[in-house]
Amino acid sequence: MSQITVVAKIVAKEEKRDFVKAELLQLVQASVLEEGCITYNLHQDNDDANVFLVYENWKSAEALDLHSASEHFVAFVKATDGAFDTFVINKMTAI
Repeated sequence: MSQITVVAKIVAKEEKRDFVKAELLQLVQASVLEEGCITYNLHQDNDDANVFLVYENWKSAEALDLHSASEHFVAFVKATDGAFDTFVINKMTAI
């Protein structure tokens, strides 16, 4: 099993920024407790507060799949539906 990295760039709608940030903080708090989570870091852009970057490392693709199906992740997706201008996820493997 190979470690997998996820980099997600999220641009919140300006009027939803504080809501999205609060939801992301809750997501991080729950995700770092998952067995397959190595790191789960949230960043907010210094020049554009609507831009968030999530940097995650998972023990395996299977661990990431379990995360994607977790109750807290599914709840995040549902709660934030329509709150983003952009949401791009890149799944990567170290070379």
